[in-house]
Amino acid sequence: MGYFRWDGDDLILDCHLQPKASRDEFAGLHGERLKIRLSTPPVDGKANAHLLVFLGAAFGVAKSHVELISGELNRQKRVRIRAPKCLPALPELTARSL
Repeated sequence: MGYFRWDGDDLILDCHLQPKASRDEFAGLHGERLKIRLSTPPVDGKANAHLLVFLGAAFGVAKSHVELISGELNRQKRVRIRAPKCLPALPELTARSL
């Protein structure tokens, strides 16, 4: 199945986070998950909040359109992006309905 699936107009991503990295970036795949490096530390939910902002910018939506579905307290996360406006260049990611 891979690290993403479409749920109607919404995109569901399975992610593996690496907090406290030198910069924010997509870093390829980590098993069956999209690896994302974030510069923020995993303290008091800062990395989760930063993830929503990062993904919102990457997919052309407001952070309010990005929802953490699961994985609040660990590196393995599932995120919903409501009706993404654009798709970054990621492995195997294909548009369904933009």
